[in-house]
Order: sequence, then structure tokens, then C-alpha cells
Amino acid sequence: MSGAATSDHGFNPRLIAGVVAIGVIAFIALWALIALGPQLSSGNNGGGHALAKGAPGYAGIVDLLERAGAEVELRRTVESQSYEEYHPLLILTPTHRSRPEEISELIDAQSGGKVLIILPKWEVMTVPGQAAKPGWVGAGIPVTPSARLLPEALFGKVTVAAAPGKAAVVPADLANRVFSVTLPANVQTVKGEQLDVLIAGPDGGAVLARSREHDRYILADPDLINNLAFASRDKARGAAMLIDAIGEDADANALAFDVTLNGLGGGRSLLRFAFVPPFIGITLCLIAAGLLALWQAWARFGPALKPARAIPVSKAALIANSADLIKQARRELDGADAFVKSQRGAIARRLHAPSGLDDGGTDAWIDKHLPAGSDLFSALARRLPLARNTHEFLADAQALHDIRKDLLRDSQ
Repeated sequence: MSGAATSDHGFNPRLIAGVVAIGVIAFIALWALIALGPQLSSGNNGGGHALAKGAPGYAGIVDLLERAGAEVELRRTVESQSYEEYHPLLILTPTHRSRPEEISELIDAQSGGKVLIILPKWEVMTVPGQAAKPGWVGAGIPVTPSARLLPEALFGKVTVAAAPGKAAVVPADLANRVFSVTLPANVQTVKGEQLDVLIAGPDGGAVLARSREHDRYILADPDLINNLAFASRDKARGAAMLIDAIGEDADANALAFDVTLNGLGGGRSLLRFAFVPPFIGITLCLIAAGLLALWQAWARFGPALKPARAIPVSKAALIANSADLIKQARRELDGADAFVKSQRGAIARRLHAPSGLDDGGTDAWIDKHLPAGSDLFSALARRLPLARNTHEFLADAQALHDIRKDLLRDSQ
């Protein structure tokens, strides 16, 4: 058999406490990540939004604007953020699969504010046989988006088309600024009766258009400002001047890039509210209360009790069982003579009493060895068998035991 020590209660308390603590922390972390996952995500997934660093994304223009000192916000909610001295230009970057009602909700939340919609152009895919790098796109196919991305109630009836041709540099005159932008080959354009053309395309459509009734702008081709435009210095300069001119034309003092249309928003939910101010305080209090309840349960009950043996092992256990049996039978007083005899014999044997003495003579011989003024052994020996109750019996028996202990100098 192994000589290793075994636990008294089957499990190591520290191990179980560690497992419970890890489980609680993992459970809380799981729900926190579920609630806040979209907000904690870097967003560098190769999509066409402000957090993506791939070709269709807009991380380049965002970084350039921030370095230039512009106030740039990445908006993950549908709530309006327009204040008395804060009038941002909301930039929407829908995908081919975005729903018109989602776009309408974002625009309506601006309460008539300034909005720029950048239509999607590229459908990206992974090249078979090639390992995709994080944030990169394998290949892109230009796909003309549906006109449904521009709600008819807000922009009227519009059409979106691709104009075949070669890349060309065209002049732009916007907000009293004259600059050049590079139109890509197969440029996308938009047409509509309620739209004003700000930058014309080769087919008579508008690469950049504005609603006649509101400060709502449409950039039909994203290649003018996306990361693909940063392949050259001239394109990057044109992208920065284009965004700056649109913001000045709209009289906006900040830029807000929306990422909710790209699945990176933090929607309203009770689970999310539990981990953001002001309700994070209540959540922490509940967690602390749960931990205190676990600690109290652990301290109150402790490890499982080990069942005792039905019949204990040892001489002491045998004596205790015999005494308990005598007590249950109510025969304690019947053992007085035997107790006196055992004490007398032990003292006489240890002190070498003269042989031939009867019980009375032995008691008298023991009395001679006792200090003056103490209880006599002979008196206690006569009185103990006459005890009327257990209290008297125990008192005299204890006195006899004390005499033996004093004379023999032991604890028996």
C-alpha cells in the first residue's frame, strides 16, 4: 500500500476553492465579453469601415485626420451626439448587405444633422490555397451596390451605376476650394432628381452628390478616400482635401465615423448595461455579495464530517463504554466496595504495607501516612458504600482518588 497521506474529507479544500473561484471569474468574463465584445473588437477584419486596415477600409484617412488635428469620433451607437457647440459630420459606410431601415434610423437619429454616405464597391474574398493574413483581403471584385442603400424617402429616386473607363484626374470645386481628385477606372456614380452634382463622373452621373433639401452627401465611389487611395501621395492628398471640403461645406466641426452598419456597434441590451456606467457599480456589488455568500458558506459548514466508529478502539474506550453501560443501568452505587478495595490494594502494594493485615488494619496503616488535618482513608472507605446518591458517591470517590495520587505521586 502507498504510504502517502490521505485527506480526511476526500477533496483538497484549496483545490476546490480554486476551481470555484476560476469558474466564477470565467463565467463573469464570458458574459462581459458577450456584452462588450463588439466594442472591444479591434475591427481590423478587412471590411470597408473606419477600423479596417485592408484595402477597402478607411483606417488610413482616420489616422491622417487625427494626425492633422481634426476631431474624429468612432461611433458605435445609434444615439445622436450633436450638442450646442458640437456638430459632427456623420460618415456612414454601409455594406452591400446593409438594410435601408438601418441607414434611415442612423440618419433620423441625427435630427436633420449632416451626413455623408459612402457607398460600398468591393466584395472581398479569400484566394483558395493562400493563407489569409489578419486584416488583409485576398481578392476584391467590384460590385455595384443597390440603390436601396439610399432610402427613397430621404434622397428621392436614385440610380447607382459603374462607368467603364480609365483612371483620370479631375478638378473639384467645393466650399470655395479648388483641388484635384483621382477617379479610378470603372468609377461608380449616382444619379437622382433631388441630388446636386458636386464632382461629376464620366457618364454624367455624380461621384459626389448632395441632397438639395438637407446637408446629406453621397460619395458614390469609396476608392477616393479608402485605404486603396493611399497607394500614392497625390491620391492621399486628394482624399484628405475631399473630406475636409465636405466637412467645411456642411459647416461641421468634427467627423464621426459610424461602424454599427459593419457589425461593430454596441447595441442596447440589459446584459451590456450591466457592464457599463452607471450600472457597473450594481454589478460589482452583486458580484461581491455572491463572493461573500460563498465565503460564509465555506466558513459555516467546512469540510464533511468523518463518521465515527460505532465501537471506539483502546482501553480508554473500553472503560468509557463500561462506565456508560453502568450509568445506563443506574448501578453506579453498586461499585463502591470494588472501588474502595482497588484503591486500598494499590496503595498498600506500592507502599509495601505489612503482610497479614485485614481491611481495617490496612486502612489504619494508610491513615498514618496521611498529613495531619486531612481526610482519613478509613473514614472515606466506610462512608463511600453508604452514599445515598451519585453526588455523594462522586465526592467521596474523588477524595479517595486524591489520597492515592498524593501518596503514590501519580495520576492513576
